[in-house]
Amino acid sequence: MSADTKNDWQDFLALVEEVWRNGLYGIDVGQIIVAFGIFFIFLLARNLFTRLVVNRIAAWTKRTKTHLDDTIVAAIEAPLRFVPIVMGLFFATAYLELDTESADLASKLNRSLIAFVIFWTLYRAAGPVSELLQRADQILTVSMIEWLSKAIRAAFAIIGGATILEIWGIQVGPLIAGLGLFGVAVALGAQDLFKNLIAGLFVIGERRFHPGDWVLVEGIVEGTVEHIGFRTTTIRRFDKAPVYVPNTKLSDHAVTNFSRMTFRRIKWLVGLEYRTSAAQLQEVRDRVEKYISESTDFVQPDETATFVRIDQFSASSIDILLYAFTRTTNWLEWLAIKEKLLLEIKKIVEEAGTGFAFPSRSLYIETMPGDFEVAPVHSANTPAPREGTHT
Repeated sequence: MSADTKNDWQDFLALVEEVWRNGLYGIDVGQIIVAFGIFFIFLLARNLFTRLVVNRIAAWTKRTKTHLDDTIVAAIEAPLRFVPIVMGLFFATAYLELDTESADLASKLNRSLIAFVIFWTLYRAAGPVSELLQRADQILTVSMIEWLSKAIRAAFAIIGGATILEIWGIQVGPLIAGLGLFGVAVALGAQDLFKNLIAGLFVIGERRFHPGDWVLVEGIVEGTVEHIGFRTTTIRRFDKAPVYVPNTKLSDHAVTNFSRMTFRRIKWLVGLEYRTSAAQLQEVRDRVEKYISESTDFVQPDETATFVRIDQFSASSIDILLYAFTRTTNWLEWLAIKEKLLLEIKKIVEEAGTGFAFPSRSLYIETMPGDFEVAPVHSANTPAPREGTHT
């Protein structure tokens, strides 16, 4: 090998060594490879970490009497699985010999990921906290608990985002102030949104209804409440169609909550024929009253207003007013009780020898034409006379 060739090889090897040492941003290529190896090892150890740590914690919580810790562990499993990635990145960047600027960038990145994992864990754990709040169901409604859970999760998300921005040197205070004018413009264009939000808070605070209640909003909807949201409340009608009602409609209109009825009312006018005697009227009234007072399906007069009275002389009937309440508020059970009462009243009226009245009108003729002939009453099987003939 000649001297020139030998010098060329030496120059080439020196160039390779220089590139190797100054690799990427002045970092030794070997260090980069080792750093990637460190990160890859932690990445491979992710599943091992999950089995050793997460599964052990889950097994320990299963031995406790409360179910809350089980749901919390299940909720934070995803953030815990991300921990090895954060650790791998930290140890990989710590191994590299970085300059001041690159080291500061790596430090910010590591702190951001750690803050992300912390607040992600808190955000996920806030969901099962609602189970703990449910123990205070005498103070807080189900809707309040749902709202508090959502508010806590939103707070963790906002605080976490602000923390990460602060790490990167972005001041949150001036940013919020700068967004103030934009917020005013948005607020002017979203007045209905904020009205519905405030109305929803009033609806929940006043406890007008809860999910599962049967409500009637006159002129708007009648059905079962399914969900009370930030802007709208979902009410499913009895034909199973969902109706999304803005919360302002529920706060500004009268809402009848049938699910909170103590008893369910039956109010009837039973019309009897005018040929019914006073004794028959008295018998019908007394027997109906006796049936109601002896039946366990009905509330007794000492608990609420219950009576059966001969009420009035109507246009074509003598009316008996029946006013009673059933103990059940369930619609199907109420229908069954009504049916039994109807059949009993029908039986009582028939046994009393009278009948139910129906709308009728009597026509009185004072004078009759001399050649007028009264036509006989035809039965359903007798053919009517033909036109131009007399019977």
